[in-house]
Amino acid sequence: MTFGGQKPIVPIDSRDNGLIKQLRRLAGQSTAYRKLGQFWIEGDHLCRAALERKLTPAVAVFAQSFVSSAPVGWLQAATKTVVVPDALFDAISGLESSARVGFLLDLPAESSPRQGLASVVLDRVQDAGNVGSILRSASAFGFRQVLSLKGSAALWSPKVLRAGMGAHFGLDLVEGLDPSAVMELGIPLVVTSSHHGRLLQDQIVPWPCCWAFGHEGQGLGEELLARADLSVRIGQPGGEESLNVAAAAAICLHASAASQKVRTP
Repeated sequence: MTFGGQKPIVPIDSRDNGLIKQLRRLAGQSTAYRKLGQFWIEGDHLCRAALERKLTPAVAVFAQSFVSSAPVGWLQAATKTVVVPDALFDAISGLESSARVGFLLDLPAESSPRQGLASVVLDRVQDAGNVGSILRSASAFGFRQVLSLKGSAALWSPKVLRAGMGAHFGLDLVEGLDPSAVMELGIPLVVTSSHHGRLLQDQIVPWPCCWAFGHEGQGLGEELLARADLSVRIGQPGGEESLNVAAAAAICLHASAASQKVRTP
């Protein structure tokens, strides 16, 4: 079977097919990617973001109802392309309303934290939506490295991937770290608190720096707080007790980007 090009498209119609079983596992289990060495994304936005970053999917999967109208470039983008009945795609999908297209991609090779690179540290941030949102803010404001400490949500889990909206593909991500790894980056460590520290709007934040954001309820661990070079708080004239960690991260990372611009001649 071919559509719009020379690369053959392989039909699969069995739920017991090995690839289908693997995709169901990746779509339904938050840490399956660690054992399988691959991750699964669904939908037009994520798939387009991956291709724009020049990633080559190991497998592209199209629902039967979508394959005839899919962009030709998508049909030829992967090492292997398969088409499945709509009902089978629905059985794979982790979405309430499946998107009819998905890519299986190889997990990036394991790496170590890079010194001197503007970074974000996640200290036991556990909500997948928060983690994905912070990745988006990091990418938007020029932070190329995100370091996830033990106890944080799995960075390549389906929910974090969806919340990240493609930010994963432009970041260096390292997870499973101890706090000591943050101390070896060679750049200032900046931390936040709801009620302590200097007002963020009064600071010119150092660049490059490493921002650390902590657990939704407990905040940052004592080790990071004790070693911080700068502690800031976000002024809240409306009187709220605290901000959601993802909202706070967006404000702080934007402030870093603005401070960098102020220092530029």
